[in-house]
Amino acid sequence: MSSEDLRKKYIEFFKGKGHTQIPSASLVPENDPTTLFISAGMQPLVPYLLGALHPAGKRLVNFQKCVRTGDIDEVGDTFHHTFFEMLGNWSLGDYFKEDSIKWSYEFLTQELDIAPERIKVSVFAGNDEAVKDEESAQIWRSLGIPEDKIMYLGKEDNWWATGITGPCGPDTEIFVDGVEIWNNVFMAFNRKADGSLEELPRKNVDTGMGLERALAVLNGSDDNYQTDLFAPIIQKITEVTAKRYSEQTKWIRRIADHTKAATFIITEGVEPSNVGRGYVLRRLLRRSMRYLHKLGAGISTISQIAQTTIDKYSLIYPELSQNNPQILAILEKEQHKFTEPINDLEIYRQDLEVAFKNQIIKKIGSIPILLSPNVASGQYVFENYQTYGVPPDLAEEIVYELGLEFDKSGLEKALNEHQHKSRTASSGMFKGGLVHHSETTTKLHTATHLLQQALRLVLGEHVSQKGSNITEERLRFDLSHPEKLTNEQIKEVENLVNQKIIENIPVTVETMNKEEALNSGARAFFAEKYGDQVTVYTIGEFSQEICGGPHVKQTGEVGSFKITKEEAVSAGVRRIYATVS
Repeated sequence: MSSEDLRKKYIEFFKGKGHTQIPSASLVPENDPTTLFISAGMQPLVPYLLGALHPAGKRLVNFQKCVRTGDIDEVGDTFHHTFFEMLGNWSLGDYFKEDSIKWSYEFLTQELDIAPERIKVSVFAGNDEAVKDEESAQIWRSLGIPEDKIMYLGKEDNWWATGITGPCGPDTEIFVDGVEIWNNVFMAFNRKADGSLEELPRKNVDTGMGLERALAVLNGSDDNYQTDLFAPIIQKITEVTAKRYSEQTKWIRRIADHTKAATFIITEGVEPSNVGRGYVLRRLLRRSMRYLHKLGAGISTISQIAQTTIDKYSLIYPELSQNNPQILAILEKEQHKFTEPINDLEIYRQDLEVAFKNQIIKKIGSIPILLSPNVASGQYVFENYQTYGVPPDLAEEIVYELGLEFDKSGLEKALNEHQHKSRTASSGMFKGGLVHHSETTTKLHTATHLLQQALRLVLGEHVSQKGSNITEERLRFDLSHPEKLTNEQIKEVENLVNQKIIENIPVTVETMNKEEALNSGARAFFAEKYGDQVTVYTIGEFSQEICGGPHVKQTGEVGSFKITKEEAVSAGVRRIYATVS
């Protein structure tokens, strides 16, 4: 079966069960400071899983592009990926366990022709907080799943939670030939601040099936990279490296995965840098280029691999072809930046091998390359980065490839504060999850709408949103504007927002067709990410926008608005930070 067939079958099946297809959201989450990228199909549905009404209704289905980099070092085996797609269907307070399980089973056995005897399932075993999920087990029995193929597992395997507090509940996982391909989560409870559980008045279902893994199982393979999702990309890699897949399997998988993920990330407007999303992108590109270099190909061949990725996915994700020139331009720029560091990286490898073999302690200044006969110095790696631009993460990788130990604490101590913060943020922001819409973030969300309109009135109609981010402490808003805002302009914008807050204008919400909303004058700064049915928030006659929420009921709830900082982001783009109190 092809990936196109599986996507189509899944969507059409659930449409037949009354679900509305919604588009894949951007990989860059909107107003979710807990994660750098969308890493699960449920993440873009945060407000609706927490209670807001979705404009498309109570039954939803889609395929969602995702990026996870928490286990980037594991990529190279048969099933880990940085970029992947998740097939998902949701019930927002509509059907629950019985329909969800029966439809999953029907899809697998009737639409995909998987023999029932190949299926095993797991359900929640129960604990001192919640009872054993005998209800799900009984549904599986009614479908013909024998007792010996129903596993009862604990909280670590079959319980899902949005976080320390919030919606949570048991889940049932579906295995085919021993491979877990589908997870149905039943959000039946709410964990309160005191740690106790209470039943939710509106229970939701959240399901997810990994496209890559499911496709491999359906085609009788235990290697996700041997599907049509990777076939043309891997073929291109073998062409440019003159190596067989069977000869350099691990490195070829990494090149394919990293280049694909980087291509999709660039499409979201992310550029390589040393912080946040840009750091993840740069790391993926440099790892991929290093493996190409080691396999004897020029690092410039990464552009050919990226082009193959664009060609493969453009029918499903047209934004790839739309951004084709920008993707290749960024890749070329990054290649030039990495030309010298990659050569210095190989010099480090050679020096480390010689030092280990002969116990010669090479130094940068007074810092030795080895701390002891088999421990590479982390401080040396840092100095090598400062002096020659050798990337620390790739230097660390070389240490392990040579079978040595690495003084990671020495590297962490030596990194300057900026690098340390960015690396810590990157390593801690990949799990993702539901963001908690607190009273403060809700106020800031409404303040962002007021700010957008105030900027257009003060600076001109050319102003458009280029990005935003909201945390508990502040809002960040990126806008198109060719020059630095003057102090007078900042004050005028600030005063206009506060005036609208003082007027205590009602904030109303309405669901309508997207075309109707746009024709009515509602602004949509990222219109392509919304489905046919949208939610429109209106603030009197001042502002009208398509948005997912949440918002206050009246502007007076926002409080006092203050712009704290204005700076440049890139050519023609400015950034504003603001707070409410």
